[in-house]
Amino acid sequence: MLKLPTKLAQASLFPLLLLAAAGLSGCVTTSTAQPGILVEQPLTPEPQPIPYRTEIAIARINEIVASPEVPKEQRARLFYDRGVMYDSVGLPSLARYDFMRALQLKPDMADAYNFLGIHHTLSGDFESAYEAFDSALELEPDYQYVYLNRAIALQNDDKLELALRDFRQFQQIKPDDPYRALWLYLAEIEVSKPQADKTLAELLPKLDEKQWSRQIAAFYLGQISEQQLLAVASDNVTEPKQLAEQLCEVYFYLAKWHALQNNPTQAIEYYKKTLSTNIYEFVEHRYARLEMAKIRQQVVAQDEHDHAH
Repeated sequence: MLKLPTKLAQASLFPLLLLAAAGLSGCVTTSTAQPGILVEQPLTPEPQPIPYRTEIAIARINEIVASPEVPKEQRARLFYDRGVMYDSVGLPSLARYDFMRALQLKPDMADAYNFLGIHHTLSGDFESAYEAFDSALELEPDYQYVYLNRAIALQNDDKLELALRDFRQFQQIKPDDPYRALWLYLAEIEVSKPQADKTLAELLPKLDEKQWSRQIAAFYLGQISEQQLLAVASDNVTEPKQLAEQLCEVYFYLAKWHALQNNPTQAIEYYKKTLSTNIYEFVEHRYARLEMAKIRQQVVAQDEHDHAH
């Protein structure tokens, strides 16, 4: 995952804006603030711009690969690097094309196979996704994130038992990671809610208390409310990018929860908020649109079933 964070020249103002928003939000009764007063809503993500360093890096790679003198292996690495950058700014078709070109020149790039597998999953081509993930693991058997991505593909392809095997392997590699526990929970609950709750309750004490995302697991277990979770996600934030990243995550997992509660309208709203952050490289952002499509398909199928009876 490539992340090229930028620093704000006025980052010190951001905590003050959040405090102002938190303090004023309870007094505002309409959506229109008084003239001349700025009220920033802390739970409304600011879409993140494309980092200028990424744009410059893409331009430089374009110049380099245009030269016929670039060695084959270096050209493959450049195609891969540019593909990662395209992926990080929301240009999946260009990214996939570069990953394929990289593999044509250097067929032993496990990273490129992993990315291709993700893109095949997002397009619904699960067989090609499995081939790509399997190729990545053949090259690097310890490539842990391939297990996560393959598990997500299997889950979306209704192969839950195989998905659970990969989710468990991914979780066991780093048992204190809240996100790994959450993905395992979201797979197990499709089989048995009591078992999923039991597993997550057993994992919760082992999760890293320094990570705010631990509170998502607490929310899933009913230990805190939705509003408390949203407050945690926006607490102790020092700049807009950090806020956007945490909101990207919390909105995704809230959307998953609402979908499980048969609240498709609220789930879709949260997925849209996830997408609005523009944190393209986060797994939550990657799969939000796929989750939205699943909900819409389920609603259509239910409507057709109801009308048929």
